[in-house]
Amino acid sequence: MELGSIVEFLENKSILVTGATGFLAKIFVERILRTQPNVKKLFLLLRAGDTKSATQRLHNEVIGKELFWVLREKWASDFNSFVSKKLTPVPGDISCDDLGVTDSNLREEMWREVDIVVNLAATTNFDERYDVALGINALGARHVLDFAKKCVKIKMLLHVSTGWYMFGHFQNGSGLGVFSAAYVAGEQSGLILEQPFQMGETLNGTFGLDIEEEKKLMEERLDELQSEGATREAVTLAMKDFGIQRCPMGRAAHFGPWPGIPKYRAGQVNTIQYCSDLSRHGPKEQAVLGLRKQPVGPLCPFKFLYRAKMHGWPNTYVFTKAMGEMLLGHLKENLPLVILRPTIVSSTYKEPFPGWVEGIRTIDSFAVGYGKGRLTFFLGDIEAIVDVIPADMVVNSMIVAMAAHANQPCEVIYQVGSSVKNPVRYSNLQDFGLRYFTKNPWINKDGKAVKVGKVTVLSTMDSFHRYMALRYLLLLKGLQFVNTAFCQYFRGTYTDLNRRIKFLLRLIELYKPYLFFKGVFDDMNTEKLRMAVTASGAEADLFYFDPKCIDWEDYFMNIHIPGP
Repeated sequence: MELGSIVEFLENKSILVTGATGFLAKIFVERILRTQPNVKKLFLLLRAGDTKSATQRLHNEVIGKELFWVLREKWASDFNSFVSKKLTPVPGDISCDDLGVTDSNLREEMWREVDIVVNLAATTNFDERYDVALGINALGARHVLDFAKKCVKIKMLLHVSTGWYMFGHFQNGSGLGVFSAAYVAGEQSGLILEQPFQMGETLNGTFGLDIEEEKKLMEERLDELQSEGATREAVTLAMKDFGIQRCPMGRAAHFGPWPGIPKYRAGQVNTIQYCSDLSRHGPKEQAVLGLRKQPVGPLCPFKFLYRAKMHGWPNTYVFTKAMGEMLLGHLKENLPLVILRPTIVSSTYKEPFPGWVEGIRTIDSFAVGYGKGRLTFFLGDIEAIVDVIPADMVVNSMIVAMAAHANQPCEVIYQVGSSVKNPVRYSNLQDFGLRYFTKNPWINKDGKAVKVGKVTVLSTMDSFHRYMALRYLLLLKGLQFVNTAFCQYFRGTYTDLNRRIKFLLRLIELYKPYLFFKGVFDDMNTEKLRMAVTASGAEADLFYFDPKCIDWEDYFMNIHIPGP
């Protein structure tokens, strides 16, 4: 792979960026403007009803952030005129055809001018409504591809996905297992390869994943809810459950007998296994096994069973992201396509300054909870690798990949992480957190320093359930009894505790596959990209993304936890 000057490549280019208010998108935009001020134009797609609203979001949620301090200082009084010349806010929505761009003049300008499309739009909520996640992460990716094909100067499409959909959990005779597309089923560790998904491929080996059918089922479920007069809150919960969590028929439908089918009627196999069996076998085998597809209706297991887990994915987010990749690979034709899969993205390592992050992201929730003294236990394998990569390294790899593959018909996968080259473990994070918050304690609202100590480590789900039973569930039962005896006097306390416990259990269910995950993410393609940058000369220091250079202790103790 030969690579010329990346800075020169960016000169006079027009780039469409979707999801422009997102964390990585903001860093990408700032990096492009600061590195190559002679970039022609950045079209920034923002979810908004009109240009005025989009412009307001651009100023409030993008260039108004402290991330742009360095750029503001560089351009001083000319900053506003510079960004107004280089940035064009585009009101739209990737879940719609033509990205929801209704301004025909702006749409035609983009089709004439855009050289590169960077798709960063996504909903990253693990517990998202299935219709929303499918519309943005899967069907939205197809809309971005369709739009890119209409751009007459298009040189490539860069789609930013995630590394974490490459594994799921499944139930077999030996119990719960964790695996990836690169694993032998049932193994709990392995190398996750940089390989594309094929259309209809699943993580658990079942057949029958049809994205159009998923869309149809989702629309049917929405129609049913509407016809039933369901409230907005009920629709939201139902569509979340439809994607991952619970069957609307209740717990009995998951584990109870299934009428009309011999071994299912006897209650020997639950409906989750029933659907898995049905999807694995053809009609003749189904007849022999006593399997039959139920008619679509209120008792149809296919219609109400959570979609992600049936095909081996742990949640709606990663399932719909995987379907997005399938659609892109299947429909791209001759368009150069690069799919970049970052792992857990953390605060910036160096650029534009160390430690910038927006909001509480993934591992940050553990740090905040621990520092405030609210994290009393850790559930998971404390010696497992947590694959973290700073955001500026992800953005640098995106820019290098753009320069490397423009105008080269291809489909290339890059996994950007640290688990192979420079792994960090949960035990390291525990140590860093203890040392940092012991030296720099959190000050609570009463002005007192919060003392921290080592948390209880629960290494199995059984130990978690025992912990919950002893610490919370017995208390809840006792509170329920006292509440009854005292005429609902403690009703508010009981309701609040019950709500918190249910919320915690739902979070554990969502994150369980990640807490016990033991895989590492292969990055051979990414390493070749790094080697190409090194061979190209001085720009290797400018566009760094080698995790081997990170001293994790210094990064967490002096950059990530304290912040900029």
